Amino acid sequence: MTLSFDPDTLPLPIGHFIGDRLVSAEGVIDMRRPSDGKPYAGCPLADEALVDRAVETAKAALKSSNWGGVRPRERTVVLQRWADLIEKEAGTLAKLEALSSTRPVGHLVAGDIAVSAEQIRFFAEFADKEGSNLVPTDDASLGMVMTEPYGVVGAITPWNFPISMAAWKLGPALAAGNAVVLKPSEMTPFSTVYLAELAIRAGLPAGLINIVLGDGAVTGNTITGHPDIGKVSFTGSTGAGSAIMTNIARTGIKPMTLELGGKSPQLVFADADLEKAAVAIAQSMLSNAGQACVAGSRLLVEESIAAPLAEAIVTRMKAAVPGPTWDETSEYSPIISKRQLNRIHGIVETAVAAGGECLFGGAPMDVPGYFYQPTLMAVRDSSSPAITEEIFGPVLTMQTFADEEEALALADHPTYGLAAGLFTRDLSRALRLTRRLQAGTVWVNRYSRSRDHILPTGGYKRSGIGKDLGREAYHANRKSKSVLISL
Repeated sequence: MTLSFDPDTLPLPIGHFIGDRLVSAEGVIDMRRPSDGKPYAGCPLADEALVDRAVETAKAALKSSNWGGVRPRERTVVLQRWADLIEKEAGTLAKLEALSSTRPVGHLVAGDIAVSAEQIRFFAEFADKEGSNLVPTDDASLGMVMTEPYGVVGAITPWNFPISMAAWKLGPALAAGNAVVLKPSEMTPFSTVYLAELAIRAGLPAGLINIVLGDGAVTGNTITGHPDIGKVSFTGSTGAGSAIMTNIARTGIKPMTLELGGKSPQLVFADADLEKAAVAIAQSMLSNAGQACVAGSRLLVEESIAAPLAEAIVTRMKAAVPGPTWDETSEYSPIISKRQLNRIHGIVETAVAAGGECLFGGAPMDVPGYFYQPTLMAVRDSSSPAITEEIFGPVLTMQTFADEEEALALADHPTYGLAAGLFTRDLSRALRLTRRLQAGTVWVNRYSRSRDHILPTGGYKRSGIGKDLGREAYHANRKSKSVLISL
């Protein structure tokens, strides 16, 4: 299959998806392609009335289909058919996502889309395998912990991995018997709309997935504060997560899952396999141009190996070649917007002015679109914004340490605790430090997720509340009820 395409001729599913069809709407948010900066579409903005319509549609669909009360295997079978159709339509999904996002089309079919189908199958299998439990009581009574769906789940996904993040939200919520009203990012909405269309074609009862497009201030706030939404799931920045918590508290009380920002460290000790470490560290920043919550953007390296490791990382950074996301040979991603490109460069310039040293990169690329050079910076001042702020770009800072205690002190960020990487051949050290690192995920001698969907993801500190993926994500979409029966 040829994946490269003409970005000017790709048809787009512009509109909200409510019930089983597109709802036409005027484009009100101008959209530009990150690969060349050209305007290409307008994203509709759902107001309170349209969000109300989506929620009412979801409630009616739950009632008419009895989705939460059918034989659980029926939910499993429908979701598996949806996963099959996602794989079959991977080419179309990849093009819709590549056009507006930072994801190269060649990465999407074998990567994001295939993994998303796997994750939906993974959660589908929970439907008839996880349920209520008998609990120990005395002989005169019977104790149970029963679980049931929340009803309508509100979900908000970010722009950096649109299909993957939608699968993270939709898979467990639907498997657990809920309906979903989901808002994708206004910068990357169209692949998510098509994903919902595929679910209906797979046999999911109409109205169980509703996609409303819009911004955070209007559409997002209406979803998170809606009285008929029983649970909220959000992936995005820490600032937006704080605003969602405030909005929920202002309008009522409901559970939430928040996967938020990160400023994750990668610790490299002198006994590590430097070649393996250099490959993993460089790739963690080159992948999607560092635009990932878990990006390992703080390199902490033992003093004696700092120079050779930096050289090995720069060698790999030099190989990055920018290319439009609609070319299947492209590997290195653009930045999502001109505004974000300028923000990245501003942080780099501030760090350099304060004494940081750019070992490589440090400027926008002189090509069409919003591309930034892969950048390695030696930074001594831990109060530098390059160290404290989530840059969300291909900027890797480097600090050195003398021993384990100094490494841990540098790794402990005052705000974030999403992920951490650790490179060492010493098993005892790996286990010691894994226990002490303040992060929701620790990777040892690697820095990337695998296709082991049973491993949950989520952060410490202000990097979030609750978990995505794993059985934890399924259980987070069901509420529990204690029952005690006298015999």
